[in-house]
Amino acid sequence: MKQSKTPLTTESLRSLIGTLVSYQGANCQIIEILEDEMALVLEARDAHTTIQPDQHGEAHRRVAHTVTIPILCSEKGEVNPDFASLICQI
Repeated sequence: MKQSKTPLTTESLRSLIGTLVSYQGANCQIIEILEDEMALVLEARDAHTTIQPDQHGEAHRRVAHTVTIPILCSEKGEVNPDFASLICQI
């Protein structure tokens, strides 16, 4: 998918799940596509974890840090530069 003029489709985005990328200096894996929000969800693969609270706000377990990357810039409808930099790595 490097520098391709192929339009972004749900199928092409789903094919990215499991791909390893680097985001802000951290090794990450694409773990989910949020179709309604047009976004990728990345999970940090490094040893750092965050504490995940339960529904009552009490900490019970450590999980990998996740970040959501929008595919489009909301104000202009153009491709988000963060998303573009991830795609260039693939």
